[in-house]
Amino acid sequence: MDIGTLRGIITAILLVSFVGLTWWAYSKRRRPDFDEAANLPFADEEEWPHRDSSGAEKAASRQEKGDSNT
Repeated sequence: MDIGTLRGIITAILLVSFVGLTWWAYSKRRRPDFDEAANLPFADEEEWPHRDSSGAEKAASRQEKGDSNT
């Protein structure tokens, strides 16, 4: 077996792996799981602690007053 045959076998294995992974990702059975994962960043926003926005408010008030020391 020469290097060309080995490269051909590896290419075939990678092609089959790619097609299998693509089929798995786009199968209708996986769609609900992926839809749920896509919405995770938007879930439970109320449970996150609110950040102290006083720093942003101070910077905005400085800009309104024309203070350029920041």
